[in-house]
Amino acid sequence: MDMQIFIHQASMDDLNSVSEMALMLWPEGNTISSLKEEISIIMADEKSVIFLARKNNVNVGFAHCQVRHDYVEGTNTSPVGYLEGFFVQEKHRSYGIGTKLIHACEEWLREKEILEIASDTEIINSASIRFHLHNGFSEVNRIVCFSKRI
Repeated sequence: MDMQIFIHQASMDDLNSVSEMALMLWPEGNTISSLKEEISIIMADEKSVIFLARKNNVNVGFAHCQVRHDYVEGTNTSPVGYLEGFFVQEKHRSYGIGTKLIHACEEWLREKEILEIASDTEIINSASIRFHLHNGFSEVNRIVCFSKRI
């Protein structure tokens, strides 16, 4: 089967689709309505972009990239691009969709004359770690975060 993958900058017309996938990525403590509200704010922010991946005319993934001016672990420049959220539906993985989404973010950042992109993942997310390394990211640190209720 000839597979067609298209990446485009998401617009408000894509709000439902991006929000549904965001809920798959971040189900804890979120609702579709809270994510729609958050994503609509992101889409209106000129320092952020969401790219949407379509495979055979079906939305299957997204990447949210943002420009950060604060210090970002392991980077040497400022501002820095940051991969804030990234998701490809499981049955659509291993088709190069994620790589195309990363390339779209990188191109968007280059147009803004940003020289670096950073990201993070949970230390137990070995699939995400492999994906990042496969796409040219370098691991720069591992941390364990703590909190204490007082």
